[in-house]
Amino acid sequence: MTVCAFPIKPDEEAMPLALSPTTVPVVVDEAKCIADKGCTVCVDVCPLDVLRISDLTGKAYMKFDECWYCMPCEKDCPTGAVTVNIPYLLR
Repeated sequence: MTVCAFPIKPDEEAMPLALSPTTVPVVVDEAKCIADKGCTVCVDVCPLDVLRISDLTGKAYMKFDECWYCMPCEKDCPTGAVTVNIPYLLR
């Protein structure tokens, strides 16, 4: 019997990549994000390790299209830049 279908800290090759920011549940407002100033709170608190800091913009984004809707990225963001869009059926 399998308890969990995927690992707690995902292997980058095993996770589906997010195709665009509009297809992922975690959205980062780049105007509010201070990752370019050294903040990594959202990346650090994600238990699935799906958030990354962009090498191009220095801002956080959701790299992988997986989310448990556990909310620490949104709750712990010091500037309120992170929003987790919970699907209606999960509310």
